[in-house]
Amino acid sequence: MFIAHIRKEDGEKQLLKDHLEESAKLSGKFGKKIGLEKTCYLAGLIHDLGKYSDAFQEYLAKAVVNPTSVTRGSVDHSTAGGKLLYDVCHNDNQDPVSLILAELVGNAIISHHSSQGLQDFITPVGEAKSDYLERIVKKEIEEYDTIKKRFFKEVLSESQFLAEINLAKDELKTLFLSGKKVRPDTTFFFLKVVYSCLLDADRTNTMLFEENRNYKFSNNEELLDVYSQRLEEKIHSFKSDTPINQLRGRMSAQCKAFAQRETGIYTLSIPTGGGKTLASLRFGLNHAIKHGKERVIYVVPFTTIIEQNAATVREILQDEENILEHHSNVFKEQEKELENISEQEEIEHKQALLKDNWEAPIIFTTIVQFLNTIYSKGTRNPRRFHNLTNAVIIFDETQGVPTNCTYLFNECLNFFKIYGNTTSVLCTATQPSLEHVGRKLLKDKDGEMITNLVDVENSFKRVEIMDKKKNETWSLETLAALGQEILKEKNSLLIVLNTKTAVRKLYQYFSEEPLMDVTLYHLSTSMCGMHRKKILDEIRMKLENQQRILCITTQLIEAGVDISFQSVIRSVAGLDSIAQAAGRCNRNGEEEQQRVYLVNLSTELEKLDKLPEIAQGKEITLQMLREYKESELTKNDLLSHTSQKIYFDRYYQQFESSLGYPVKGESIQLFDLLGKNKNAVLHFKRTHGSVPLLAFKSSPKTIGKYFQVIDSPTTSVLVPYEAGKELIADLNGELKQENYAPLLKKAQQYTVNLFRYELDELQKNGAIYPLLNGDILALEEKAYSIEFGVDLSALAESEALIL
Repeated sequence: MFIAHIRKEDGEKQLLKDHLEESAKLSGKFGKKIGLEKTCYLAGLIHDLGKYSDAFQEYLAKAVVNPTSVTRGSVDHSTAGGKLLYDVCHNDNQDPVSLILAELVGNAIISHHSSQGLQDFITPVGEAKSDYLERIVKKEIEEYDTIKKRFFKEVLSESQFLAEINLAKDELKTLFLSGKKVRPDTTFFFLKVVYSCLLDADRTNTMLFEENRNYKFSNNEELLDVYSQRLEEKIHSFKSDTPINQLRGRMSAQCKAFAQRETGIYTLSIPTGGGKTLASLRFGLNHAIKHGKERVIYVVPFTTIIEQNAATVREILQDEENILEHHSNVFKEQEKELENISEQEEIEHKQALLKDNWEAPIIFTTIVQFLNTIYSKGTRNPRRFHNLTNAVIIFDETQGVPTNCTYLFNECLNFFKIYGNTTSVLCTATQPSLEHVGRKLLKDKDGEMITNLVDVENSFKRVEIMDKKKNETWSLETLAALGQEILKEKNSLLIVLNTKTAVRKLYQYFSEEPLMDVTLYHLSTSMCGMHRKKILDEIRMKLENQQRILCITTQLIEAGVDISFQSVIRSVAGLDSIAQAAGRCNRNGEEEQQRVYLVNLSTELEKLDKLPEIAQGKEITLQMLREYKESELTKNDLLSHTSQKIYFDRYYQQFESSLGYPVKGESIQLFDLLGKNKNAVLHFKRTHGSVPLLAFKSSPKTIGKYFQVIDSPTTSVLVPYEAGKELIADLNGELKQENYAPLLKKAQQYTVNLFRYELDELQKNGAIYPLLNGDILALEEKAYSIEFGVDLSALAESEALIL
């Protein structure tokens, strides 16, 4: 009797045969929707083949008695399955499909416990080698013959195993040799599908055994039907009492009708304030029901949009349980290889308990989490990848995709459209020209949902752009004076600046020079989501009551935050940011036209040297402002669809060399590593004289090593704001397994993402402490301010008082 796992609670043993067969069935089910059922089944069937060794069985027994005494990796159980498949498939070197199968499944198997993720087929930098072949071919596996005999005796015979291989090969022939013809760049994504299906199946089956329960198939189809009915009821209850509300209703109806179109990549260019969230949800639900998609996924650039939109959708669809809001990893991703089996299994079990594998019918997430699912290292994020297929993905405010990720973004959407049966919607008033860059996005012909876009733009004109830029630039004092002047005539003013430092300085200036009868507000990403939500709710209430307010904030308020001020001052930035800021002014057409003032701040007040994308966007906008002043075009044409296209064409041209994700300090671009990987192949050939016999040449391990969505990665920290204090206390105590996921789900509203230098400063001052054995970081109360959120200056002040 050979064992896969031993349950901690009662010492019950899971037979290895059962774990392999059950994981295979789950993996096959996950892969079926993309035509890889037999391939993914095979991956599940042999992923833990190495556990048939005497060494592993002894290793497992020792781990139960004394977990910390067993060093992780002292018995390798992940390589045997990949090697077995390689040996069988390489008996016929003339068959390319055999090589494809060996590499697709083999790499997934040898990597399914690796903190580095999938292995490189060819390494592009440093030593010229193949990590995959180093493991599969060169590594000696003790008891290899014994392992195979036990597997063929206990699970299925050798002839049955060969039959399973042939079924998988037939499947791959259909896929790789069909009329669609898989491009080299696309093979990376097929590898990710197999890896994802295996990871999810293995972790799920292990968790089910540990919790002593059966797998429950989620019936998203029924839920999507119910959601659609509830949404229609809500939409039909809306009033059509104003021209803008009537126009919103017509655009929403166009989105519903457009849902009949086939799977593709479409655009939804409703102007700001046009009701994009519910209109796109209407499309998403109807399209999913019509074409049998499993879920609707909202991907947004900022957590502020998630917090608002998810709350709105939950209320309308009347479902708190099945709508997933996933915008930060409260639970830290494991960075290093762990020392013993106990630690490794504990980490994987906790990850399984989080239930963030994205099987929910409706998901709200960020562009960071979306791209991490596809390109990051490790095992947690990639586990979700297969649930991005057979879906509807709505990218809200698409212009928020980081510039260096442009080609990587385009290529994965193209894959989902052609092979993944997934429809993508680029939903924004400021459409980036992604179809005109070097590796273009394959948008569908006539793919814009709104048919009369020019007329819609004209109908939505609610603001007048006032070009107030100066040759000598604006100082803090002159900017404040402009705000004071505007507030003599208006009840509400929003000031949007490009940096948190500039926002804080202006806020402090007004705090020291208060305005009569004006309530002052500050908003920042240094505040947790619940904190920002409370401030925004209070601002909305005061705006509705026509109370006098001034709000100073960064661009976090621009995308998707439903709020309307009488006037706006915007520090010059990219044209898309200006359009978004304008969307927070006179949003519902309350008055005829209101003013949006553009100012160019001094470099002393607003330093952009570490923000090249904002700096370049600002320069292009300033250039366009000069051109418009000298031409017959009016300044209001600045916000038109045509102007946005001119802006983005220039923007991508300026950043052309950066669109493929160049790696600092290395002569590689991550986009080049997806497929042919020409430079890596040449490097290998120069070193060794020839290239190894491989179907794939990609470097997924290197991609994962260098990939991060933002240049300066952040860490999520739980903060003691209101209910956050209770969460910190709960997570600091003994937790039952069933409470794990609900607490961490709630904790997302009380986290702040900190840059490395901020985290270092807080740790140096003892303001950060670990929870759950260091899996979660929490903030001391003294370092969180009601005015500013996470406040490094408060630490400095408290230290000074102590001294």
